[in-house]
Amino acid sequence: MNPMRKIRIEKVTLNIGVGQPGERLDNAKKLLETITGKQATLTEAKVRNPTFKIRKGLPIGVKVTLRGKDAIEILKRAFKSVKNKIPKKSFDTAGNFAIGIKEYIDFPGVKYNPEIGMFGFDVVVTLERPGYRVKKRKRAPAKVGKSHKIKPEEAMEFVKETFGVEVV
Repeated sequence: MNPMRKIRIEKVTLNIGVGQPGERLDNAKKLLETITGKQATLTEAKVRNPTFKIRKGLPIGVKVTLRGKDAIEILKRAFKSVKNKIPKKSFDTAGNFAIGIKEYIDFPGVKYNPEIGMFGFDVVVTLERPGYRVKKRKRAPAKVGKSHKIKPEEAMEFVKETFGVEVV
C-alpha cells in the first residue's frame, strides 16, 4: 500500500455543550479534566439566541483536544462504552466520525461524582492522511486533492481494522 494513502487519527476532541455559563459549566470542565488528565478549554457562542438567553461570545461549553497516544487511549475507552458499535450515520462526508456518550459513568474507569452531577459528552474523531499539511501550512496553502480525501467508506474500514469496531 502507498504510504501516502494510509489513514491516521489527527485528533480526538471531547466536548460538552452546557448552554449557559456558571456552576454547571465549571462542573463540566472538571469532568473533562478528570477523564483526560488535560486542561479543558471553554467554547463560546458564535451566534445570538434570545430565546435561550445566549449572546455572542458567551461561554457555553467545554472541550479537550487530544493527539497521539492520548487520543488513541481515550478512543479505545470510548468504543468500550458504546460496546464497540457505531452507527453508519456517525460518519461525515470527510470521513470523520463522532460518538455520543449519554452519561459519563458509562465511560470505563470513571465513577460517579455527586459534586459534578450527571453529564453526557461527545467524542469527535478527525482523520487525515499524510499530505493534509498542505491545507494548514502558512506559506502557500493549497487544497487537498479530491482523490486524496478520505471517503466515509474508507473511514469505516479503517475503524473496523484498527479498533475492531462494528459499523451498524
